[in-house]
Amino acid sequence: MEFIDTHSHLFLEEFKEDLPEVIERAKSIGVSKVFMPNIDSSTISDMLRVASQYAGYCYPMIGLHPTSVEENYEIELKQMKELLDLSNNFVGIGEVGLDLYWDKTYRMQQENAFVTQLQWAIEYKLPLIIHCREAFEELYALMLPYIEDTNLRGIFHSFTGTKAEADKLLSFKNFKLGINGVVTFKKTILPDVLRDVPINRIVLETDSPYLTPVPNRGKRNESANVKDVLNKLAEIYEISVEKMAELTNKNALEVFKVIE
Repeated sequence: MEFIDTHSHLFLEEFKEDLPEVIERAKSIGVSKVFMPNIDSSTISDMLRVASQYAGYCYPMIGLHPTSVEENYEIELKQMKELLDLSNNFVGIGEVGLDLYWDKTYRMQQENAFVTQLQWAIEYKLPLIIHCREAFEELYALMLPYIEDTNLRGIFHSFTGTKAEADKLLSFKNFKLGINGVVTFKKTILPDVLRDVPINRIVLETDSPYLTPVPNRGKRNESANVKDVLNKLAEIYEISVEKMAELTNKNALEVFKVIE
């Protein structure tokens, strides 16, 4: 049985000391691919190094995370656009979006950066990996003009919202909801929400090293833990773990279109 981690930051400092062991644990438990969204210019070289070291297993994306957007965001985007023009190794645009949880100082810059990168996704026919925290209505309003654009596809990463929010996001026909360890948390509403979400609209993710699922909460997350998410989703949808793996694999590859 194989399954895919569609969102993992294995290139971060948290994995510097034992990345080979982390990769081996993921492979041994059944993780067949790991997709890695970028954060900002400071993480690009490490991400590309890991992608090269584990070519055909770890796949890199390019994008500017909203919490890294500041006054100089245009310089960051210029650097990423140049890389995008030079390389066909990137399998997605991400991680991009809006985050108004920590700070609203650069809200306008975040919105401008997001729309720019959304347009990259259309131009290069790459999936868009979207981060949204405390900014649902703002993000939805920015995306709405593109709702009929069939060239736009992607993942709403770390979905933890309501049924009404899920319905709005699923109106973007070529997008999936990324489900991670939050689905295993005691106080989450996700299990109830997901019962009304078609199974062909979800993908597995970890967001490693963050959001570690039960039973390992409090520890560093890693891609092998995506199996805990898989098990929980199989329970929610009342199907076998094997079938859940098969279906979420299909969903992930519809987004990333990586050749098997």
